[in-house]
Amino acid sequence: MAQRIYLVIFFLCLGLMYPLVTGIFMDKLASKKLCADDDCVYPISLVRAEEDYNAPDCRFINIKKGQLIYVYSKLVKEKESGEFWAGSVYGEQYEDHMGTVGYFPSSLVSEQHVYQEANKTVPTT
Repeated sequence: MAQRIYLVIFFLCLGLMYPLVTGIFMDKLASKKLCADDDCVYPISLVRAEEDYNAPDCRFINIKKGQLIYVYSKLVKEKESGEFWAGSVYGEQYEDHMGTVGYFPSSLVSEQHVYQEANKTVPTT
């Protein structure tokens, strides 16, 4: 009897851990992105956030109104999806977020400076 209870507990724990081990599948936001280079490592532009944005999942970054963000790629809009750009936070007062790259809605920012044109089409992974 005790052995059966331990077996049930074991399988219950295994079932609860399954999503942590396998990961959670998330749909791609787009199949292509525009970058300044083949590896999307050089900034395209510097933008300023016009509104706060709270990231819905780990692919996105939180931004605060007035914050400066380097843009590294722009997703090619597909069907009914929103238009998202990938960037990283810039500035001393946001030091804890610097280096974090994630997506944010392009409609919430205004370009302050364009460094180079995003003319390379790269597939997303």
